[in-house]
Amino acid sequence: MDTKVLDKINRLERTYCRGCLLKEVNRTEGSKSSAHSFCITECSVGIEMKMYGNKL
Repeated sequence: MDTKVLDKINRLERTYCRGCLLKEVNRTEGSKSSAHSFCITECSVGIEMKMYGNKL
């Protein structure tokens, strides 16, 4: 497994996703899976994380 790719994903998550207001609102108003779906389809950071994940 490529540790550089994992490091990039972890760095993005720590920097942008922890404490993300949109993620919290989507979890509160919807569900954990709807928040996840929003993040990987509409959030630019989530889309970038998904791109890195596809490289693994």
